[in-house]
Amino acid sequence: MVQLQKVHGSQNQFFLLDQTQLQQPLSEKELVNLAQQLTNPKIGPLGGADGLLVVSTSQHPQVLGRMRVLNADGSWASMCGNGLRTVGRYLADKYQQKTFKVETAQADLQVSCQPDWAPNVKAISVEISPVSFAAQDLPFENLGTEKLFNQTVSVLDSDLKFTAVAVPNPHLISLVSPAILKSKLLEQLGTKLNQPNPYFPDGVNVSFAQVIDSSHLFVKTFERGVGFTNACGTGMSAASLVFALTQPSEQVLEKLITVSNPGGFVQTRVHKVAQGYWIELIGNATITHYLQTTELQLHQAHPDFSKWQAVATPEDAAYQEFIAR
Repeated sequence: MVQLQKVHGSQNQFFLLDQTQLQQPLSEKELVNLAQQLTNPKIGPLGGADGLLVVSTSQHPQVLGRMRVLNADGSWASMCGNGLRTVGRYLADKYQQKTFKVETAQADLQVSCQPDWAPNVKAISVEISPVSFAAQDLPFENLGTEKLFNQTVSVLDSDLKFTAVAVPNPHLISLVSPAILKSKLLEQLGTKLNQPNPYFPDGVNVSFAQVIDSSHLFVKTFERGVGFTNACGTGMSAASLVFALTQPSEQVLEKLITVSNPGGFVQTRVHKVAQGYWIELIGNATITHYLQTTELQLHQAHPDFSKWQAVATPEDAAYQEFIAR
């Protein structure tokens, strides 16, 4: 039997598969197929999810494991901050380590276990990097600039100021008013830029951030390959960076920021280093269910989810109680 987990970070939900359990690891094609079916809210177990986290061994020195991320539509993500927290917790439990690195698509990132936020609410801190504002790293084109930083762009919106930043997932961030946050603009813009378009050829995560005060943001994200999500870890990290850099009078560099989202909240800290910036993302890493199935089921083109066994944990109820305080 093979055990998977259903997990979430700020209610950004995933299934987690450790390929090292398998006698024959799934191929790329099989992983894409499994992700599309597992995450489907109509046919997937437990109401589906936002993506599939794939854990495997890493050949990099001083690294505990490798994480890859499949979106619900079967596309590969460059990174996932909420997912990395849950993978970090999985590897911490598996190897009984509290501080280590995890290999991701573009960098080996630091992970550390934090004190529990509440009983049955585990917290993990992860490094979000590398950071780039260069057009080719997102990529974007036909916007009349090689760096989009706190600028109005008429083809996007005539009033809002936008910043494009890769962390390394591509993000388009705007600090907005409560009225704009409640409008349909985020949905319209996110949909437009994640269909074939002349500006972001690979699509882009679009986030609107409302500044509550100098240490508190609210961020809502239209995620590439997913759509609206309860939370996007790299989006909240990117929004914190944009806030710190475009509002220098608030003096938030190196200070803890609370970032609320539709799924709860995280904490971030923007660090300045010689080569630029990196963001620390701290938040819950919750296991909602353990799932048991056979390796044969995972390899099938159409897994029979009715044969999978799922056992709930008390952790999601504890998280819901915690964020409701």
